[in-house]
Amino acid sequence: MRWLDQIPFPILIAATLFMLGAPFVPEPHLVEKMRMLQEGNLTRPLDIFDVFWHLLPLILLAVKLATASKPKAPD
Repeated sequence: MRWLDQIPFPILIAATLFMLGAPFVPEPHLVEKMRMLQEGNLTRPLDIFDVFWHLLPLILLAVKLATASKPKAPD
């Protein structure tokens, strides 16, 4: 995942924090979607895509952290 290694940690952290909170008013989408999931109303494909879209930077950050701690294999 060479392309993920090229993204600096500060940019990825900023994108993660932004996407977890966006939109900030009236409430973050993830809060709304988690409430919908808890009530069993998260059924529309657009809502499910929205959850993954807002979690994507967090997933990328987790993968980058996991791969950054592994030693590199010699070429």
